[in-house]
Amino acid sequence: MLVFTPTAIEVVRTITSAEGVPDGAGLRIAAATDDQQPGALQMSIAPGPEEDDQVLAGEGAHVFLDPLAAVYLDDKILDAEVTDGGQVAFALGEQQEQDQPAPGPQA
Repeated sequence: MLVFTPTAIEVVRTITSAEGVPDGAGLRIAAATDDQQPGALQMSIAPGPEEDDQVLAGEGAHVFLDPLAAVYLDDKILDAEVTDGGQVAFALGEQQEQDQPAPGPQA
């Protein structure tokens, strides 16, 4: 299952609780449908999960994974950082055997 760093949990919680974002909204990660970038992922703020999405929720963070993204991300760890200019950057890494799931979004 996708593992989150504490920083990633905080960033997801912050962006999905911003003014104007509906309650229960989450970060949706989906496989890109663009033929020119096979295997690419798209992230967006969604008001809720789509029908077949895997839902990860905890500590006020909600993440929705489409079925293809869920398979790809199963052995990954998601980290995030906020730049001095306020831009959010997410990064994926491979889970190591010693990696423990961070408290937060769980299936």
